[in-house]
Amino acid sequence: MKICVYGAGAIGGHILGRLAAKGEAEVSVVARGDTLAALRTKGIRVETPRGEIAGRVRASDDPASLGKQDAVIVAVKAPALPAVALGLPALIGPETSVAFVMNGLPWWYLHGAGGPLDGTRLARIDPGDALLNTIGIARTIGGVIYGGCDAIAPGVVRVEAPQTRLILGHPDDRTSPALEALAAALSAEDFIVEASPNIRRDVWAKLQVNITSGLFACLTDKSIRDAYEEPLCQAAVRSLVDETVALAAALGCVTGFNMDRLSRQAGGQQRKTSIALDLELHRPIEFDAMFGAPLELARLLNVPVPIFDLLAGMLKLRAIAAGSYPAS
Repeated sequence: MKICVYGAGAIGGHILGRLAAKGEAEVSVVARGDTLAALRTKGIRVETPRGEIAGRVRASDDPASLGKQDAVIVAVKAPALPAVALGLPALIGPETSVAFVMNGLPWWYLHGAGGPLDGTRLARIDPGDALLNTIGIARTIGGVIYGGCDAIAPGVVRVEAPQTRLILGHPDDRTSPALEALAAALSAEDFIVEASPNIRRDVWAKLQVNITSGLFACLTDKSIRDAYEEPLCQAAVRSLVDETVALAAALGCVTGFNMDRLSRQAGGQQRKTSIALDLELHRPIEFDAMFGAPLELARLLNVPVPIFDLLAGMLKLRAIAAGSYPAS
């Protein structure tokens, strides 16, 4: 099986390392800059609580040099998707599946979703329908990943969680040989891969946490636990949780998310979230996928989200000032 990982940051590097170490697939990666140079000379290295895993992979900044694949795993941050859309055609053959393992509301979310918004275009996530026209829905696989990790150097990823969980699912919730083959290629004792019967619900189960933690982490410049423990923030946190619950429910995705669950998840989180780190380093942030697109859905569905609106607006202004989001 030929598998290409598109992007070798924290998540992409982790997935790449798993595939390379397992050695059951012909693995390649699209990367650039210092990361590309490191992958070419030293391979990929992943530090996990169980020890180090490593391997050599074929690395290039030119997708056309890697040939057609059986599967492509896109693991970039949402602002990079327009560039990815240009590179994907060189990797895609008639039977190629494309999995998007990313944070935020995915570009495919409203295609085949049913309900009043079925087929609505979210131009802020997929400008000009570039991904829809290049890939289509039939070959698309959605991915939701749990397991903290960081790219600590080019070609080196450190995993904090003792176990990583990756959930994969087609937008129409079917199973397929392509999905099963990808899951088998990645699965390990400490890397659990599950096929989802409802990938949109799984998207919202993580997105609700991302929205709540991302906004407060970016606006307070603190760890999630510190932000949530501040008494002056707690009423706003509870209101934001209630608003994300109402929005997900309006989309038919009841996840069981509530303040108690959020508090348990935040209790051990002393590290900054990835979006807060990107903002601190003046890198592009996933504003549209994490906040802009969900707010667009709230307006389309007439779901009131005043706290979400306010906090996202404040973050947008801060991100523009930092050069992390375009002023236009």
